[in-house]
Amino acid sequence: MWWLRSMRPLQRAGKRIYGTFHDTLDQLTGIQKRELLAHLAGECDPFRILSIKKGPGTHECPNLIPSAYCSRLVGCVCHPDTMHIEWIVVHMGWPRRCGCGYWFELCPIAPL
Repeated sequence: MWWLRSMRPLQRAGKRIYGTFHDTLDQLTGIQKRELLAHLAGECDPFRILSIKKGPGTHECPNLIPSAYCSRLVGCVCHPDTMHIEWIVVHMGWPRRCGCGYWFELCPIAPL
């Protein structure tokens, strides 16, 4: 029966091959490897995508938003009862005011 021949286990010189998997860190490259290294270093949010608690948000003391780029899209839930998000683009060095009165400013961080 020809189909049984293809179902035999792999053999080399009379022994079965039992391989071990490589470490995940050795196989990853690029952004995935940098993300895993950041997690191993203790950084829970390496891409800075979790929500940020609002502070005073005045013009003198704006809410600082970390960014590795010159601009970032910021979403503000102005009132906790509503499901509407107010989106504003904040540029480096230029504080922006949301419709609810909170001020946001970008603070530079190192890219991942």
